[in-house]
Amino acid sequence: MNSGTVKWQRGVFVAAFIIPTFLFFCVFTIYPVIQALYYSFFDWSGMSQHKTFVGFDNFKQMFQDPIVWKSIGNDYFLVVGKVIGIMIIATFFAVALTRFNFKFAGFFRSIFFIPNVISVVVIGVLWNFIYNPQIGFLNAFLSLFTSEKVSITWLGFTSHTIWMLLPPAIWAGIGFYMILIIAAIQNIPSALYEASDLEGANQWQQFRTITVPLVWEQIKVSIIHITMTTLNGSFIIVWIMTEGGPDNSTQVMGSYMYQMAFRQFHFGFGATIGVLILVLSLITTVFLQRLMRQETVELG
Repeated sequence: MNSGTVKWQRGVFVAAFIIPTFLFFCVFTIYPVIQALYYSFFDWSGMSQHKTFVGFDNFKQMFQDPIVWKSIGNDYFLVVGKVIGIMIIATFFAVALTRFNFKFAGFFRSIFFIPNVISVVVIGVLWNFIYNPQIGFLNAFLSLFTSEKVSITWLGFTSHTIWMLLPPAIWAGIGFYMILIIAAIQNIPSALYEASDLEGANQWQQFRTITVPLVWEQIKVSIIHITMTTLNGSFIIVWIMTEGGPDNSTQVMGSYMYQMAFRQFHFGFGATIGVLILVLSLITTVFLQRLMRQETVELG
């Protein structure tokens, strides 16, 4: 068999795997993006065949809408809160469960991973019960330390409700990223830690000079993944728990897009917000990659 035949067969083999995936990507990713961009130039209810071309009017309206700016701020607030909360807690437990000899380490890994196999809808409903002013666990717990029953409406104030969305969002994500970091730590040769012990390095010094550099790629990927899933998926937890209220104080871009497109039937304007989500996601991804650029440490 000559080299030309081998190359042809190899090309056919590779194409057999790439082409179906590429077609799937085009149909379910590229086409919806192009369609959303197309609809953003129309005034359309989404319920009829009649569409009115309005050019960039939807974009002008979007940038003049204070709720859009509030939604962007809330999205990035959740991004920062989730990145800090999830990465600190997930990294802490990943190091604790690998570097210290816990007898029930496997059990704790399973416990932390449970939220990742639960539907986001279930998580939202669960935390709604926790925050319930009458029968919620949080008020019941606080009542143990007071002479009167606590009945705080945790999701009813415009000043702090967005903060109350962080605990369920962080809790739901810890397990997945903890497992990623654990897998990376387990690939670090124990000889490196043993050598640092002989040099007199303490646990913090080992974490800073050995663990972090050698798991940096996983940390970077985790941060970017948290950011993208928040910008594109925070809609679900927000809609289940608050529907963007009270008074649009917890509105995020996804929930406002849904509200405008499917509640108020301004489908063209909703598509415009969808385009904004895509653009901000791409810009944020590029920014984070440049910000966290670091030479990869390779083990010889």
